[in-house]
Amino acid sequence: MRVSIDAERCQGHGRCFNLAPDVFGFDELGNGVVLVVEPADERTRRLATIAEVNCPEHAIALDD
Repeated sequence: MRVSIDAERCQGHGRCFNLAPDVFGFDELGNGVVLVVEPADERTRRLATIAEVNCPEHAIALDD
């Protein structure tokens, strides 16, 4: 699994880094950034999936 955020779509709601702080962080503007591009363990992948589903702008992409 590879995690990415579309910076053009992200509006900085913070759901990603609140739901999956091991995978996502935020930049100086409060927009989400990916901390772990390829989560290794099942728990981290599950949290990334939860964050993807809860992103209101659909800015998070998970690719296998």
